[in-house]
Amino acid sequence: MRITADTNVLVRAITGDDEDQARAAQAELARAELVALTLPTLCELAWVLGKGYRHSHAEIASVIRRLIGSRNVRIDRPAAECGWANLEAGGDFADGVIAYEGRWLGANMFVSFDSQAVRLMEAQGGAARTPRN
Repeated sequence: MRITADTNVLVRAITGDDEDQARAAQAELARAELVALTLPTLCELAWVLGKGYRHSHAEIASVIRRLIGSRNVRIDRPAAECGWANLEAGGDFADGVIAYEGRWLGANMFVSFDSQAVRLMEAQGGAARTPRN
């Protein structure tokens, strides 16, 4: 079976906060021939683990690294790796994915009111700035 895993399935499998659902989620992920993880799912997962479960950036990066390395997982690897790198630098997974996809679509500047995100993009060699009048 080839499945697309929703964020709540990943959260249950990772956190184990509901024993029955955790076992079911882990079994479903393990027996799947292919687990498709979409970028929105990974962005939601990073947000839920950080805000809801108070995981550190390093812990979230480790979880995503393990997911990327799973034998049956399929993802947009370059985009996920940019999100993961941004997490490891202290930023948000989603900002890394957004910047990557913007470049892929032809943009050459990341623009955000989030000054930390702008600083991190610049520190990673990307062009970034805050909007101006």
